[in-house]
Amino acid sequence: MKRAQFAALAAFATLVAAIAFFHGRGVGDVHAQNTGSATASTVATAPGRQVPEASMVDQDAPYYEACAREGLSESECVGRLIWFKATAGNDRFHTYTFQQRIGVLVDWFRVLRADQRDDRFWAWGIINDPSCCKPGEADCPARSAEETYGFDWCPGDDVLLKYVGKPGYIDPACGLRDAALDPDDPHSRGGKEDQRHSPCDLKFGTSTGALGIRKFPNPRFDAARWKQLNGALGTWSGFDSKLAAKTGIESDQRVSKLADGSVEPPFLIGTSCGSCHIAFDPRNPPADPAHPKWENIVGLIGNQYTRMSELLGSGLPITSLEYQMFAHARPGVTDTSAISHDQVNNPGTINALINVAQRPVFAGEMISKWRKAATCGDEKDESKCWCEPGRNGKCWLKSSRNDDTTPVNLGGQKVILPGVHHILKGGEDSTGAHEAIQRVYFNIGSCSEQCWVNHLADMRQVDPEQRGFGQTPFDIGQCRRDCPNFRAIEDRLQNVLDFFASAESDQVDLYAALASVRKGSQGGKTYSRADFVADLESEFGAGAVGRGQAVFAENCARCHSSIPESTGGSFRNRDFAAASEQHPRKVRADFLGNDQATPVTEVGTFRCRSLHSNHKAGNLYMEYASDAYRQRPVVADIPERNDLKDAGRGYMRNVSLVNVWATAPFMHNNAIGPEICGKPVNQENDFHRARYVDASGKLLAQQPECRRYDPSVEGRFDLYKLSMFELLHPQERGSKRTLTNADVLIDVGIRPLDGKTEKPLFDFGQVRIPAGTSAGYINGLMHKQLVGDLFLAKRHPDRLQAAGKAELVPTLQAMADEIVKNPSRFVDILREQREFISANYQTCDQEIENEGHRFGEDLSEADKKALTAFLVTL
Repeated sequence: MKRAQFAALAAFATLVAAIAFFHGRGVGDVHAQNTGSATASTVATAPGRQVPEASMVDQDAPYYEACAREGLSESECVGRLIWFKATAGNDRFHTYTFQQRIGVLVDWFRVLRADQRDDRFWAWGIINDPSCCKPGEADCPARSAEETYGFDWCPGDDVLLKYVGKPGYIDPACGLRDAALDPDDPHSRGGKEDQRHSPCDLKFGTSTGALGIRKFPNPRFDAARWKQLNGALGTWSGFDSKLAAKTGIESDQRVSKLADGSVEPPFLIGTSCGSCHIAFDPRNPPADPAHPKWENIVGLIGNQYTRMSELLGSGLPITSLEYQMFAHARPGVTDTSAISHDQVNNPGTINALINVAQRPVFAGEMISKWRKAATCGDEKDESKCWCEPGRNGKCWLKSSRNDDTTPVNLGGQKVILPGVHHILKGGEDSTGAHEAIQRVYFNIGSCSEQCWVNHLADMRQVDPEQRGFGQTPFDIGQCRRDCPNFRAIEDRLQNVLDFFASAESDQVDLYAALASVRKGSQGGKTYSRADFVADLESEFGAGAVGRGQAVFAENCARCHSSIPESTGGSFRNRDFAAASEQHPRKVRADFLGNDQATPVTEVGTFRCRSLHSNHKAGNLYMEYASDAYRQRPVVADIPERNDLKDAGRGYMRNVSLVNVWATAPFMHNNAIGPEICGKPVNQENDFHRARYVDASGKLLAQQPECRRYDPSVEGRFDLYKLSMFELLHPQERGSKRTLTNADVLIDVGIRPLDGKTEKPLFDFGQVRIPAGTSAGYINGLMHKQLVGDLFLAKRHPDRLQAAGKAELVPTLQAMADEIVKNPSRFVDILREQREFISANYQTCDQEIENEGHRFGEDLSEADKKALTAFLVTL
């Protein structure tokens, strides 16, 4: 058997068709198998800096107004602007690279079209920019959609639109007024020399009408070709239409201009970090979520309604493999490995950044990374030390040390936190806060072509000798040298971190939110904390708040207090709401989570997230995990194979419960609590899926109705109470499992045309995977390893034996013989071997997504109510 011939046959079938055998698999089968302050000022415009054209409307005005309203410092305000606006050059990624290199299509017009502005939040969960308007509306500078190519008109567009189809646009980021220099930064030469990279490479563009999604004029745009394709300038109907409308060929239903790049769109679209984190202020939500005001918006709590997975797959047919693999996360949840795919289904919520300065840090961890230096001395190896050309001692030295700290500016004073944070759900991103912020920009597409896209795994590449067979680590040093956007962000990471610790991240207490609501609805009547406690005890029982504190101390604080008993005294005598006297704004001292890594088998929640592998040595984000992270003990009782629980995997960190009333549903995948949805007017953009299943893993005929998004104070509180009930009553949760919601159609092989009908050779031209197949198993099938082992079983069984797979050889040989003999039976062959494949070629076997965290289920009903009441006071 020739390897190339076999691989060609096996690749298409194994990648997609093979997983069809999981369609009828029951959940029971899975369980049975696996029982100093700044001093130097900075001029607004440095010599040689490009100056952007003035716009008729100052697009920065509402941002500076927010900074003033919240009392943000200069550094915090600059960090806020960057968080909300900076795309760091990822407009190329989202316009070209994502589609042409990775094969995922974004239909930006479908998401951002101005005529559906009022439905945008309900469909996609993204937040409308209050400064933008729908063309043709009263007071909108744009009279028609023709002027804006179908998008909203936003401040700065009077300048930007002039450059659609021609060069010369100077990005508004060029006009950024940088914060004062930090004299402790070795690159500032004592605060006397500004060596920061040009802010132009932050790349702000202008708003698209949705916060965190930015647009840039495309100089390659050809208006005549666009009008010919679409019929008008104000629509993208031809650009995103399916080719079948022209050819009449069935498979062309899955082909559009979004993929081929032959016609340039008017805009390049980029995203900022805020695209996921910008949210409604729980204290001051909008009366109408589709029409918020600036005072209703904050940038750090995280958007629990965003449909980012569906948004990034908005140009894919629902029948495509990629759509069904990735576009199934719940609102407010995204697969952290969707782009950097590691074949592990690991959805995670958007991190809520609250009371950041109180978050635990870990001292003494050995970390290998690049650190700022004033010289490289005699070191000439750029892989160890590098000085930026044309700068005065702006150098970076790579070293391993265990004394890293985290500086943050609070109330005008520099505070040094004695260690580093563990950022992601499993404790990944553990080399420092600055590095964690920088990695977010990679995760949203910055520097893709210069740094990391060639290090991704290509799920269609089954030849281990070729690039893309598996992940490889990208080199931060090389990225710094080659990507100017990296340097523009890196030089301002302290500003972003200062914003994280600013007043915008301060706790949002339910009491304060209710007081604001009552004051507005009761003619200014004062609502006291005593009134708040009385209301809680009226609902949850007399003395509930006090009793709840005792229940929390006895049952929860060991994981959900950041102040251990060894330093803070007994939990039983603790005031968990006490203010930090050292903090300038007196926020709560206790972060209400110790961020310690806990074995996922102890927590019992959806463990696939804990098996995430991008931070392993040899994988994409290797340089963003500490040595200590990768040296954590193996969690032996994880039921998956040993090779899937190495390198520090298998843990979840104990998250904060500060303001938990505002962030339901619960767990790292939002699976405990009611399912929420938007119920948009345009039903084509309704992405809610049925998830409740019976004991066999099939969808229940009668599904509980999803709850429509409700960011009001009362709406958040109600969702919290329902989610707490499920958390404390596991037997009442039901079982949730994500299944494909459409047949997956994969066109394969040679299919000659007979007129407009495709006649595949060997009667095998399409693989159909029926709706109801496990989405997790599609994500987790290690098809490349299966293809490789099938080949080796026939040609080099000794290699499998040497790799410790001797017991697999007979089954693999039998499968390979049958595949070659009768390729049309490929799916049936794999279905017949489903237990074998599950045991040896799946990355995670867990199916039910709302299991675990059963702590508290044995409490009395009175104590459960008391705990529910107490937590909303924190």
